[in-house]
Amino acid sequence: MSDGATVVCPEDVRKKPYKDRIMSAFINENFMLSNETARLLFHGEAENLPIIDYHCHLSPREIAENVRFRDITQLWLVDGHSGDHYKWRAMRANGVPEEYITGDKSAWEKFEKWAETMPYLMRNPLYHWSHLELSRVFGIDRVLKPETAREIFEECNAKLATPEFRGQALIRKFNVEVVCTTDDPADDLRWHKQIAEHPFGTKVLPTWRPDKVMGIEDVKSFNEYLGRLSEAAGIEIRSYSTLIEALRKRHDFFGSMGCRLSDHGLDTFYAEEYDESEIERIFKTTLSGMPVDEYDAVKYKSAVLYDLAVMDAESGWTQQFHVGPLRNNCTRLFNGVGPDAGCDSMNDKPIAVAGNRFFDVLDMTGNLAKTILYCLNPKDNEVMTTMAYNFNDGTVPGKMQFGSGWWFLDQENGMRRQMDTLSSLGLLSRFVGMLTDSRSFISYPRHEYFRRILCDIIGTDVEAGKIPASEIDTVARMVRDISYNNARNYFGF
Repeated sequence: MSDGATVVCPEDVRKKPYKDRIMSAFINENFMLSNETARLLFHGEAENLPIIDYHCHLSPREIAENVRFRDITQLWLVDGHSGDHYKWRAMRANGVPEEYITGDKSAWEKFEKWAETMPYLMRNPLYHWSHLELSRVFGIDRVLKPETAREIFEECNAKLATPEFRGQALIRKFNVEVVCTTDDPADDLRWHKQIAEHPFGTKVLPTWRPDKVMGIEDVKSFNEYLGRLSEAAGIEIRSYSTLIEALRKRHDFFGSMGCRLSDHGLDTFYAEEYDESEIERIFKTTLSGMPVDEYDAVKYKSAVLYDLAVMDAESGWTQQFHVGPLRNNCTRLFNGVGPDAGCDSMNDKPIAVAGNRFFDVLDMTGNLAKTILYCLNPKDNEVMTTMAYNFNDGTVPGKMQFGSGWWFLDQENGMRRQMDTLSSLGLLSRFVGMLTDSRSFISYPRHEYFRRILCDIIGTDVEAGKIPASEIDTVARMVRDISYNNARNYFGF
């Protein structure tokens, strides 16, 4: 206290060890469920529903080959120069040298450093996610810290050596009905074909991710990519019109392989006015190896983004727009580790004017597909939601909607803010719910995490009299729909 007064504590309480005075367990059956209605909704409606993971970054090759992980470090932290950039950022922030993160230290040494970081992660979502994964995947309910690191490391590794912990079994363990991977238009999708020929109980489908065709600023990389795309399509790309022809051919191929979604990673929207002759000139300038200025780059991106959206509408796909990252900000890490190293952050580019213009043109021309919008900067929550609801046309419930908390926002506060915004400005009941957006085979407890938060939000409103208790059947259906049914019906897998 500010006046220096002494806090009085009863003698019998002071004598108890501190840990014995803590009345509630950590991750128990009622984890994050703060009231009785929340607990009834989660355990009675959401807990055991299947999972539709409509956006992730799992490797189709690893799924097809039913990957066996060497150890928990490979599964959890790093595999070569790819891995969990969330954990990498946390370890660097805790003063862990790079050699223990992406360097050549042993699996145990890297895991040990992660265990040393864990006590400093309280209130970071990684603390919850990591312990949920230990509990739900490995049956380990001990807190990970330096004192428990060795036994947890060895216990996880022993289980990973068994068939029950190979890639496909891990997916089946969580009752995953559909997995949608992230795939480039030039990919041959051979691993998806192999999975389809040897099914294991979960449908694995490709997702169309044409980001590289937008990267006109890097002339060398762009032209190299056009070479790969040209080869995949069997079409010589010598003009913008032949580029679109090649993309359309690959789009049809993806559709034949079960693809029903596209996904675009954008720093902002692009909707500059242009004519076909301008775009041909810009494209041929790039083909010649000459750079284009920023204004021409925006015109090109506006054209290709529109043409890609038309393809999605014609094919009856759902288009997703992940908007707002500022990538590869640390030159040292980018040069040493490469992209996706944990040096990306939120962008603050404006999105409202170009975004509304882009969707308005699609709507006016009859080319607006089902659309999900995601933002990385929470300042854009309201912008995204109100933008989406400008263009719903009554043909499909939630045709355009604000998607789940993404990347830096797929944690408790971010999920609550996203659902509060959607509730205030749209229809939470039509929300297609959670996705993993993960490279890990054991990220599926994030769906449990989301469902617990969802049930706590709604249950709290019921208990506070903000939702009538008499409508509990409708409330229960709402929970089931957001957790599973809406995604199943919306995507039509």
